[in-house]
Amino acid sequence: MPDLTNPFACTTTALALLAIDPAGLGGMVLRARSGPVRDALAAMLPSLPLPLTRLHPTMTDEALFGGLDLSATLAKGHMVLEQGLLREPSALILTMAERCGAQMAARLALTLDEGRGHSLVALDEGAEAEESVPVALAERVAFFADLSDVTLGDLTGFAFDADDLQAARDRLASVTTPSEMLEQIIGLCDQFGVDSARVPIFTLRAARAQAALFGRNSVDSSDLESACALTIAHRATRVPSPEQPPEPPETETSDNQTESQKAEDELILPEELLLEAVRALLPADLLARLSGARARGAKGSGTGAAKKGNRRGRPLPSRAGRMGDGARIDIVATLRAAASWQTIRAAANPDRAGLHIRNADIRLKRFEDKSDRLLIFAVDASGSAALARLAEAKGAVELLLTQAYARRDHVALIGFRGTGAEVLLPPTRSLVQTKRRLAALPGGGGTPLAAGLRTAMDLAIQARRRGLTPTVALLTDGRANIALDGTANRPQAAQDAELVARSLRGNGVEALVIDTGNRPEQSLKRLAQTLAATYLTLPRADAKRLSAAVSAALGD
Repeated sequence: MPDLTNPFACTTTALALLAIDPAGLGGMVLRARSGPVRDALAAMLPSLPLPLTRLHPTMTDEALFGGLDLSATLAKGHMVLEQGLLREPSALILTMAERCGAQMAARLALTLDEGRGHSLVALDEGAEAEESVPVALAERVAFFADLSDVTLGDLTGFAFDADDLQAARDRLASVTTPSEMLEQIIGLCDQFGVDSARVPIFTLRAARAQAALFGRNSVDSSDLESACALTIAHRATRVPSPEQPPEPPETETSDNQTESQKAEDELILPEELLLEAVRALLPADLLARLSGARARGAKGSGTGAAKKGNRRGRPLPSRAGRMGDGARIDIVATLRAAASWQTIRAAANPDRAGLHIRNADIRLKRFEDKSDRLLIFAVDASGSAALARLAEAKGAVELLLTQAYARRDHVALIGFRGTGAEVLLPPTRSLVQTKRRLAALPGGGGTPLAAGLRTAMDLAIQARRRGLTPTVALLTDGRANIALDGTANRPQAAQDAELVARSLRGNGVEALVIDTGNRPEQSLKRLAQTLAATYLTLPRADAKRLSAAVSAALGD
């Protein structure tokens, strides 16, 4: 089992497992700034049994999948086709992966899903915590390594030679796993809040690869422990609290227990050991990440989604590129790049008149269009404490509105009580209009939580169609008791809220859940997990605390 206390040793072990089963494990995300530490690990990448193909986030479809080579076609006078970089199985080395756009991420994700034998090593060079590899790619690779704090003294070298890895690859198909192992892994994922169906499969494959690496024909407890730590820890969204196990009942142990029964009992690794193995690799600031901006770095909306393109928005410096994919050529920058070469090219091609433009001279226009952000407050206005909650929500909205002009934020308010929900304040940045609408807010009645979420989702979808980036902030104590049909049915109300929350998440709307109860509500925690939302407990929160918590969670 690798030394879990040494990040570099864990990384080299993960790389060795990836070299044994590159297509099955998908790849890894390597977070490290350019330097000797990353160079040391990059020198180990040839251990992968695939040719290395370096990619850049701005590559076009023609470069990836093949297409017409326009420069060669113009030069030779007949159609020239070029082969794409993804035509053969290879280890894809994606540099500057934190800058990978949605279209590039979708193409690479599709390539990995097709199962043609590719593997991905995403090099995350982000200087800021908010910069990260797109979720679509991180979801499809088994491992994550953060070498930001690794020094030269921590380097351990690569402990596995090519013969060891080849022998492990030959042995991999014959490695068996106990039938109970998958159930254990799924239970562990549930405790750490990992909801991806790919993770248990990655964990099983990593355990089998490690067993093959050390010459075993069956996965044992050390293989499972190491695999769980390497594939689950970096995906954890919560830290399970240790629970005291119940006293086992006293039973008489038969003296004639067979050896096969003992071996079967030893196959099941105690859950506490798996928990500790994963905890050993949890980031020390995990809780801060989950409640702050870093937890939202992968989602990437911030103060409004920044979308780079070639059509509209704030102009960015042009970049070298290739014609295609609807890109717009920056004529002036292209001519400027080609100007200094005209004398040499004209001398080399005396029979050709006019400008001599090469593919390397092409410069493409770039723009950044940043959308406005909309904060939708969905406030529980039911019960005896409704007036206090609505008053604090009103104060928080007014505090946030004072900054709206600088951040270009819009704010909307939804109140839900009785049997339904209503939009009390449409999206606005007008402080005067806000104060008028919030002057008198009714309270009391039941808690139609599902209706409040559905109204927030409808408003968010409408706002997105108008070019806004919506985020829903839900303030409630979590005790839903009114179903969507308006009946007082607590179990049905909980099911309706869960269903609407899944729909809200499916529509890609970000959310923040604020528990205003005197004690944390477990059902509200589960709802936050369904929404993939940050969960905050703020009993007796005043307006300033609420505004500060929302700003911190949104990355302001």
